[in-house]
Amino acid sequence: MKKILFVCHGNICRSPMAEFVMKDLVERAGLSDLYHIESAAVSTEEIGNPIYPPAKRCLEQHGVWFDPAKRARQVTRADYNRFDCIICMDASNLRLIRRIIPEDPDGKIGLLLSYADIHRDVADPWYTGDFEATWRDVLLGCQCLLKEI
Repeated sequence: MKKILFVCHGNICRSPMAEFVMKDLVERAGLSDLYHIESAAVSTEEIGNPIYPPAKRCLEQHGVWFDPAKRARQVTRADYNRFDCIICMDASNLRLIRRIIPEDPDGKIGLLLSYADIHRDVADPWYTGDFEATWRDVLLGCQCLLKEI
């Protein structure tokens, strides 16, 4: 089973969107039994909070199911051994995760859009308010990730 952890700053917008988009993609491909997918935060700011309502609306508008019980959690050092891929939404997440997981000897930690050979961050709707731009980035990154792993 391939285990994937998506990571953003607070685990209320981008990483839960990626978690549920990826779950949707693997389900549609008939591969759900082959994947375990979660999301987490590099910060403690939103721990215990649900998915941000505009992120939920965006998922709903695109027909992607999400678990309403999903709550933000922080990445732990133990996650390195639990997951095969730890995929950050932006360069800041990548820098901050190094405080929690200082070493990556197996090359598990990377950026989502790098799977699409795009060298920029996933659009952050917390600052832009543009959840559709985030949706497009997340969908493309997840589609390319699924082809690669």
